[in-house]
Amino acid sequence: MTAALAAVAGAAISRQAFAQVGMSRITAYAFSFPGLAGGDIRLADYAGHPILIVNTASLCGFTPQYGGLQELWTEFHDRGLMIVGVPSNDFGAQEPGGATEIAETAQHQYGVAFPMAAKAIVKGPNAHPFYKWAAEARPRDVPRWNFHKYLIGRDGYIADVFPESVEPADTRVKTAIARALSQNVSERSG
Repeated sequence: MTAALAAVAGAAISRQAFAQVGMSRITAYAFSFPGLAGGDIRLADYAGHPILIVNTASLCGFTPQYGGLQELWTEFHDRGLMIVGVPSNDFGAQEPGGATEIAETAQHQYGVAFPMAAKAIVKGPNAHPFYKWAAEARPRDVPRWNFHKYLIGRDGYIADVFPESVEPADTRVKTAIARALSQNVSERSG
């Protein structure tokens, strides 16, 4: 009987370990966002490239960071960096408008040329699947406000995280992007 229980327990542990390995193999490239102007922003289309994913808002004290994000886009896009803005109304109801108002702020006021997603939920049980994945991968580094930044490395895993208080032009952000751009795809970042 002891051997039978040990076999059942071993099988259960093996299934659990297999499930954990399977989950760890999911990368950011498995996700997509509906685009602000239609279509989908499929992260798989940027596989092998670092991606900076930022939850944004039009009426936030950090909204001027759109300008810094556009500067990062201008500086690093030709080297392979992708930036995706993800408008969210989750923090302080600071993104109350629809696609037209979001585009007006991001593209017309700040000159954003990088892709913008449609408004999404980035926290809690109804969060977009990317944000659920990121929260599972880095539970201490979840968005606490607008303009939280996830840097996805070339391997598709989270390479670094920057809270809203860290400006896009901050040396730490630029250094992390440069490191992600030089990362060999076979290297796994932490």
